[in-house]
Amino acid sequence: MQSQTSILLNRANLSSLPNDIRRPAYDVENVQTGIVHIGVGGFHRAHEAMYVDRLMAKTGDLSWGICGVGLRENDRAMKKVFDEQDNLYTLVEKHNDGSRSASVIGAMTGFLMAPDDPQAVIDKMAEPEVRIVSLTITEGGYNFDASSGEFITTNPDVIHDIENPKTPKLVFGYLVAALKKRKENNVRPFTVMSCDNIQHNGHVLKKMLLAYIELFDQAFASWVDENVSFPNSMVDRITPATTNEDIATLRAQGVEDAWPVVCEPFDQWVIEDDFCNTKPCLDLVGAQFVSDVAPYEKLKLRMLNAGHSVLGLVGSVAGLETIHESVEAKQLKRLLSIFMEQEVMPTLDPVEGIDVYEYRDTLLSRFSNPFIKDTLARICLESSAKLPVFLLPTVRDNLAANRDTDISALVIACWAFYSDRHASQDGRALEINDVLADKLHNAASNNQIDSLSFLMLEEVFGKLVDEARFTASFQVFVERLYQQEPVLLISEKVANNKLELARAC
Repeated sequence: MQSQTSILLNRANLSSLPNDIRRPAYDVENVQTGIVHIGVGGFHRAHEAMYVDRLMAKTGDLSWGICGVGLRENDRAMKKVFDEQDNLYTLVEKHNDGSRSASVIGAMTGFLMAPDDPQAVIDKMAEPEVRIVSLTITEGGYNFDASSGEFITTNPDVIHDIENPKTPKLVFGYLVAALKKRKENNVRPFTVMSCDNIQHNGHVLKKMLLAYIELFDQAFASWVDENVSFPNSMVDRITPATTNEDIATLRAQGVEDAWPVVCEPFDQWVIEDDFCNTKPCLDLVGAQFVSDVAPYEKLKLRMLNAGHSVLGLVGSVAGLETIHESVEAKQLKRLLSIFMEQEVMPTLDPVEGIDVYEYRDTLLSRFSNPFIKDTLARICLESSAKLPVFLLPTVRDNLAANRDTDISALVIACWAFYSDRHASQDGRALEINDVLADKLHNAASNNQIDSLSFLMLEEVFGKLVDEARFTASFQVFVERLYQQEPVLLISEKVANNKLELARAC
């Protein structure tokens, strides 16, 4: 219900908003679509759309507005809010000291539900003014097998899209239809830009799209390969799910926004300078265009994203609920710090201008923000897609170099316990939201009979079960967890052992 003192967020009311709410420093009525973004969620609104908003405010170039696209039924709620609020929303930054800053973002130009009118989405992407199609569709949206890295051709939606090119279900079908239309109309192709947390995300997207097209049109696949750019990018901003409390707090501040987005003050965007069409001058507002994103994305995925999974899985088994609470637990903070230093840092490439120890300390500070309240349940979403990207490459690099992997083994042992019990050690129910939830549970349910059963899930772990040095540690941790040894105590012992080992070396 609307407060008597709050103002509904829409274009007509922009000038009436409280003075402490920043409003777009440009005419939102004149923003034109230059980007189509598939998968509009909290992160996109706190990151790419925020950067575009900054760019328009700084330069006055209003040609880079963003039209959102929802591929799934659960995107309908977001469309409803955009329609009701004239494509406006509030971005709230929460600082470590408890202060907040709120800004209305005017970068969005509309929102299309693909299932309602597939052709409208294809037509929008085919417009000459659209120069970028960007994506945040999560790791699972790329339709690749985590163990092999290959496109899953047997996916029923892939088969449907090949047979029904005018009514696709997956992102690949829409990209193909729009690119074909541009080619037929002699319109320059758009750049396809992934903003997902996948290492070499542009390369992965290109490989998956080409694999899809090669199933039915080899000639067009060759054209896409030669003419369309897929820049890699590294994105970073902690963006927890919006809560009813966030909505109520903003209402008390004077703004009635049905779906604001909250985030930390920190933001980073590193983009490979590889565009087949014109690009926005995002470097004027804090983004970086570089020739090689790989060192940046490797640093971020292995330190931040894997660090989140360490806190998420171990913390969940310990009965904790948020990232902040996990960092407050001194055993977990120490475990994470040592994980970053001893298991991750040896696998990283040099990153110009970045001291990895300072980067680690910055991450620990960001994770400790008590006002973000990022839930471990959110962090653990789709772990079967995340850990093969965030954690397992570090494990494999360390095994190849004959280095210790005990903390990684503990994290995966906690995942096995989590997947089996669906509860913490103290019996608190844990939310499991994973496309492979049933397979993970079935594999983990045999833990007490065969402590390696979880690692035998090859589509997640590949051949990790054959690595005797890793499995020895993993089995010990599984046994100790099922014996109800507190996971925080296990964490403390592992951290101490790692430090003693480091001193001995």
